Amino acid sequence: MMQLKSGFAACALALTCACAPVMPTSAEAEVTTVFDLQGHRGARGLRPENTLAGFAWTLELGVRTLELDCGLTRDGVVVVSHDSSLNPDITRDSSGKFLEAAGPPLHTLTFAELQQYDVGRIRPGSDYAARFPEQQPVDGQRIPRLADVYALVRESGNREVRFNIETKLDPLQPELTASPEAFVKALVEVVREARMETRTTIQSFDWRTLALVRRLAPEIVTVALTDQQPGEDTMEIGKPGASPWLGGLDVDDYEGSVPKTVKAIGAKVWSPHALDLDERLIAEAHALGLAVVPWTVNDPKDMERVLAVGVDGLISDRPDLLRSLLQSKGIAVPSPTPMQ
Repeated sequence: MMQLKSGFAACALALTCACAPVMPTSAEAEVTTVFDLQGHRGARGLRPENTLAGFAWTLELGVRTLELDCGLTRDGVVVVSHDSSLNPDITRDSSGKFLEAAGPPLHTLTFAELQQYDVGRIRPGSDYAARFPEQQPVDGQRIPRLADVYALVRESGNREVRFNIETKLDPLQPELTASPEAFVKALVEVVREARMETRTTIQSFDWRTLALVRRLAPEIVTVALTDQQPGEDTMEIGKPGASPWLGGLDVDDYEGSVPKTVKAIGAKVWSPHALDLDERLIAEAHALGLAVVPWTVNDPKDMERVLAVGVDGLISDRPDLLRSLLQSKGIAVPSPTPMQ
């Protein structure tokens, strides 16, 4: 998931509607009855992304949901990483040197081999460093297992924070990851072993993942990620045939409606690029019983504009800024979790 680029002035976001979220029933109610303040990759604007140190800091800040990404190693371990291959902007080898180029795909390495790399700081002078100048390094951080994140939260005593797990698969580059079937099977096993089914959602741009989760673990809520920005379009409205990202569905079979297509894949939450939203789409999604949680908004002015159209939550690299904004509007925020 990328950071939202500045450009709301040119966006069709209407600011006059504050649509109330549809209230689902039973176990689904836990997902949307309060505003879903999500820390993207923990809080990568302030701490190393997808690390235990980052998640601990985010818990101490106080969020509703830890958003994170997962991959699968050669020996079948579900690990927390956004990139299918080791990212040279945040990865140092055992000698402490940043990788010169993208490292090997995670699925070609064992978990033990992966632990040789330090992901606790950003490469100085990189574009990544320019985007997140306030991120504080925490040297010695390794790519954790998903099981380690669950254990961290359990040991913290927090009984409410949720987990929004993105599966990092690319139907256009299948050689970079394990198969969807192997990936989902391993992921569901970890979620069930941790007994976190009711506190976990699984999200993906690759909707093959969502269909598999619905089949293997219908008790786990799925989230449909979408992106309709130029050069990033996963929906392909009006184009011949189905988009490879949609698990066999064609948005044009659903009147070109993204919310209707999300509903058809069985997701309960729609997570679009924030610039793809307007009040009409949110009203349509709510009428279908979908919660709407866009990504990834970091500037308070942009947060204001997105909140104004009645979203049910928001994903941000700066959950601290979002939290402060919500408090200023009288919107309830989660309590901090003291961490050692």
